[in-house]
Amino acid sequence: MGTLKKVVLIDDDQVNNFVCESIIKNENFADEVISFEWAEDALVFLKEITDKDPAGFPELIFLDINMPGMDGWSFIEEYRKLPTEATALCNLFMLSSAVDRKDIISAKSHSEVKDFFSKPLSPEILGFIKEEFISA
Repeated sequence: MGTLKKVVLIDDDQVNNFVCESIIKNENFADEVISFEWAEDALVFLKEITDKDPAGFPELIFLDINMPGMDGWSFIEEYRKLPTEATALCNLFMLSSAVDRKDIISAKSHSEVKDFFSKPLSPEILGFIKEEFISA
C-alpha cells in the first residue's frame, strides 16, 4: 500500500507522465496515479470528485507550467474556485522543466503551491515530499 491514496499528474508530455507514474508506483508512493495531458480535463475530473465524492480528492497534484491551452497559472486560478474542504488536504506542487527564475518565484508566491521542483521527478523528490509535507 502506498503512502498516499491518489496522486494526479498534469503535464502535456505523455512520456513524462509515464516516467512519473512509474517512479511513483516503484517507490510505493501512491496507490493510484491519474495523468492528464490537458489541465482542462484535470479540472473537470477534480470538479466531479468534489461533487460526487470529496473524500476521493487527490492528496497530491504535480502540475506543469507550460502547457497548450490552459497553462499551470490558469489552472491554479480555477483550482482556487474548488471547495476548500477538498483542496485543503491536497498538496499542489509545480513540476516543470521551466528554469526561469521568475517562474520559480511566481510558483512559490501562490499559497496553493507547496513547492517547485524541476523535472525529472525522482525518488529523492518523493522522499523529500514525504518528509516535509506528508504527515504520517
